[in-house]
Amino acid sequence: MNTIESAWDWLTDGANWSGSDGVWQRLLEHVLLTVGCLAVAAAIALPVALWLGHIGKGGALAVNISNIGRAVPTFAVLALLGLSPLGMGTTTTVVALVLFAIPPILTNAYVGMRGVDREVVEASKGMGMSGTQTLWRVELPLALPLVVTGLRTSAVQVVATATLAALVAGGGLGRIVTAGFQLQDQGQVVAGAFLVAVLALVVEGVFALAQKAVARTPRQG
Repeated sequence: MNTIESAWDWLTDGANWSGSDGVWQRLLEHVLLTVGCLAVAAAIALPVALWLGHIGKGGALAVNISNIGRAVPTFAVLALLGLSPLGMGTTTTVVALVLFAIPPILTNAYVGMRGVDREVVEASKGMGMSGTQTLWRVELPLALPLVVTGLRTSAVQVVATATLAALVAGGGLGRIVTAGFQLQDQGQVVAGAFLVAVLALVVEGVFALAQKAVARTPRQG
């Protein structure tokens, strides 16, 4: 039996889908980990990016600093955090994934804000809008497509990278892959990788639909 057939047999075996170590449980853990890390990253990056994009100062420096983190392998960050007081576990995984998720959100949101037509911004000010009103009612709606692009990129990256969570005692679909390595079951390894790929494609599709919906939404001043 080749690896593909072995992976198919593993995926079609109902016993592998139920229980505390089953696919559904691991999928739920993976989704919750992804959503949580993405939410924390967005809560940190979006206010900074939107404000810096609004005032037009310090944004380039913030983007460059955040992008430095993208050059550091996530596994290295996990290993370093594992040696810190945080130790091995879910907290270490969350911190590493949040750091990994911030750069795409920050960069795209800032670029989107700075890409708004300055004449439109000046016109809003001429209508008597305050700086805060201009940000929320003019700049953000126009920058929203790029903001969603940043969230989309970050979400897909986190889904894929969260697989490494299993290496530091985290949950998620990565546990299926690591268990396959431990059992020397290549079919299970391939099956786990396939499930991660499918989840990434689903997340990509959801954000693509959201992006299209945002693009079709009429902009109001």
